[in-house]
Amino acid sequence: MRRIGEFLSEFSRKYTPDSFVFALLLTLLVYGLSILLTDHGPFQLLRDWYGGFWNLLGFSMQMVLILVTGYALASAPVVERLMTRLAALPSSGPQGVALVGLVAGLLGWFNWGLSLIAGALLARKVAVSARRRGIKIHYPLVAAAGYLGQLIWHGGLSGSAPLLVNTSGHFLEASIGIIPLSQTIFRPFNLIVSLGILIIGPLVLMSMHPVGEEIEEMDPDESVPIVPANEGSELKNRLGNSRLLVSLVSLAGLAFLVDFFWHHGLASLDLNLVNFTLLILGLLLHGTPASYAKAVSGGARASSGVILQFPFYAGIMGMMISSGLAGVIAQGFVAISTPLTYPLWTLCSAGVINLMVPSGGGQWAMQGPIVVEATRALGVDVGRSIMAVAFGDQLTNMIQPFWALPLLGITRLRPGDVLGYTAVAMMAVFLVMVLGISLLP
Repeated sequence: MRRIGEFLSEFSRKYTPDSFVFALLLTLLVYGLSILLTDHGPFQLLRDWYGGFWNLLGFSMQMVLILVTGYALASAPVVERLMTRLAALPSSGPQGVALVGLVAGLLGWFNWGLSLIAGALLARKVAVSARRRGIKIHYPLVAAAGYLGQLIWHGGLSGSAPLLVNTSGHFLEASIGIIPLSQTIFRPFNLIVSLGILIIGPLVLMSMHPVGEEIEEMDPDESVPIVPANEGSELKNRLGNSRLLVSLVSLAGLAFLVDFFWHHGLASLDLNLVNFTLLILGLLLHGTPASYAKAVSGGARASSGVILQFPFYAGIMGMMISSGLAGVIAQGFVAISTPLTYPLWTLCSAGVINLMVPSGGGQWAMQGPIVVEATRALGVDVGRSIMAVAFGDQLTNMIQPFWALPLLGITRLRPGDVLGYTAVAMMAVFLVMVLGISLLP
């Protein structure tokens, strides 16, 4: 495993382009494929591309808010102290990798945004703690472990596709109605696969930890940001540091959440509720408006790559949807499917499409209608088909640098530094996903 990890890491460092370059190359690739495989001409595809740029602004804002509120919650003093204590636990490099991978995976099942930020921050803290204690830890590998939450997230409580089909008014409601989480996230096969990922992922990564001179430690130059002193009037400073103000707003938010879940249950969780919960908890744990505002500012910086690149991926989606390229790809897999193999081929097609459209919700918008039509024709359970799309989406996150942008910004690494290791984790859990989606109840 160590040799495989070293080979793929070296390969990805040499040949994996920067994430923005990756988005631009995919734009050209999808444009070319659409010309070859669909009936849309060059200028029609340009119109499709431009139209797609602005079709997902609302969803884009939801994604940015997940990152920003997750970052703010993860950087709350009480959470940061907890991570500092966790970072002091490992007594070897492989233990540090396993710890970060397990924590990132657990958090990923609950919320992908929180996992992405907390995993990156914990990876950094583990590397700093190890260096101070004289423990050699391979920094790119521990950073890769911080990305493991993206290998499990779509089967968890913030999974876009299962949450969307459980939300009243979703675009396929006329065809399939409301699909409760008991038919998707809380199905036995999904829970077993999620547990398998939580066990196998960290073990695979820790087994790739190099030895001797091959270990690349964190850069010892660790700067500590200086927080400027408060400026302005006394009233302004009092309001900015008012715990009473935050307490009143936080308690109101908590009261709403308790009332909502008391009457509707956890099965009613959707993207807006996830964001609201993260916001209220982060505000409560930070304690003052000024502290939370500074944390949100840091999260906004971490999401800058998402803000830049998401319109380009939305443009790619515009071409794939309008030209029918997504349908061509998905229907190609459907054509070779039987009721038994359909979940497998749906997973594979979702993995391919995710490389071009790294958005769980956006991908479901493209692939969902095809999946619904195929499940009717083949007599396959729609809940299983939805999770097959979710599995394929999260699987190839390990070789798609889009969602690694915040982690890379926090750890100060490049995509090629981590994607070689995460590719091995992807291959290791593929069989678990296939067996779970195909055979388990």
